Amino acid sequence: MISILREWFLVNRTMVFFIYGQVFFILGLAISLQSRRYSRLNLAGSLPWLAGFGILHGFYEWGDVFIPIQSKFLSDSLIDFLFSFQHILLAVSFTLLFQFGVELMRPFPGKWRWLRFMPTGLFVIWLIGPFWVGYRLINNIEEWHSLVNVMARYFLCLPGGLISAIGLLRQTRLQIKPLGLPKIGRTLNLAAGALGIYGLLGGLIVPDAPFFPANVVNVNTFTEIMIIPPPIFRSFAGLILAITIIRALEVFDIETDRMIRQMEESQVVAIEREKIARDLHDGALQQVYAAGLLAQSLGRESKGLQAEGINRLVLTINQAIDQLRAFLPQLQPEPKSVELITALVPIIEEARRAIPVETIWEVPVPLLLSPEQTSHLLAFTTEALSNSIRHSQTKHIQISTNILEGHLLLSIRDFGKGFSSNVVTGYGLRNMRDRSRLLGGELKLESTSGNGTCVTIDLPMEN
Repeated sequence: MISILREWFLVNRTMVFFIYGQVFFILGLAISLQSRRYSRLNLAGSLPWLAGFGILHGFYEWGDVFIPIQSKFLSDSLIDFLFSFQHILLAVSFTLLFQFGVELMRPFPGKWRWLRFMPTGLFVIWLIGPFWVGYRLINNIEEWHSLVNVMARYFLCLPGGLISAIGLLRQTRLQIKPLGLPKIGRTLNLAAGALGIYGLLGGLIVPDAPFFPANVVNVNTFTEIMIIPPPIFRSFAGLILAITIIRALEVFDIETDRMIRQMEESQVVAIEREKIARDLHDGALQQVYAAGLLAQSLGRESKGLQAEGINRLVLTINQAIDQLRAFLPQLQPEPKSVELITALVPIIEEARRAIPVETIWEVPVPLLLSPEQTSHLLAFTTEALSNSIRHSQTKHIQISTNILEGHLLLSIRDFGKGFSSNVVTGYGLRNMRDRSRLLGGELKLESTSGNGTCVTIDLPMEN
């Protein structure tokens, strides 16, 4: 039975590689057709890397089908060129998978920002080392083919698959779970498992090569033990990945539905405000205005203390009219953009009545944001300042803004007693996390007992 199975896989090798490539090509194509540039989820911005991996990896696997067919009609030198190009496709596809995982892990702390360029750096090392230098030094072309394949899998596929799995689990925990979508969360966790399995199968089960560990753990030894060749297992992992990722794309439709519902609710609120403003203008405001005119008329006919009292009454009525008119939207149009630093100044000045506040602005002036973004950032800053003043026992607070790699970082740091990681978070911190999520950003909290607390909101800026 075992020999029959091995014989069947050997005879149908071409079909296996064709299906293998088709699975990954469909994965990449399905993702690329679901462009969600407007989404606030970090997953949306990372998926194009996974789509590129699927499409290129599919072409690579199809090379194992079509290049041997063409060997009957093309020269040996041209066939060697096609195999070399196939190796580059393999390395580039793994680099894109690696980059997908790195993008899911962003943003990195300042000193670790170089990690974003690690996949490209490893690809360049592979291209210069095993691919180019190896080609110059190794006389046997088959050994060279084996070397470049093995090195691409060890240095790009293995870490790329594992980091992608970890990054997908992280995004599920940070952004999908707070949305209250357990079904999609479980689907993405399954996708992360498939990525991890593929990373191990694709990165550790390599062609046989005369060096460790490729001479011990390779395609031949794996097939001897498991009977079924590695491409079958990789195909199943890729199939699970394709199904789960495609199903998880539903999260973008849910996000769109919620955005539309929020817009409809905002429209209803705006209509109600317009109606209230109209009723206020045509009703109460006119009556108060008439009362003011009557008081002015009485003031002209009064003398002495009575006239002075009526004048004060007229002043009070005018102030009431100004306050009522301020509620009318046509007299107070909502701006299209708000300058953040100018909006923060009154809050900071209010805090300075209680404690010294240092400000560090490392942003272009003016820094214009939408009213909604500014509103959330002002509330975030107020909450953070209030917590520091009330709980930290600090002697001063530092507020800083900075823009790094297209991200706005707004930080509030105190130098007080801090708190340990096992302290139960309260409503204020949960509120700040919710505001970060609504902005499509990320809340970072650094605090240890005795070393103060720094709370930062990381907000992606639109280009």
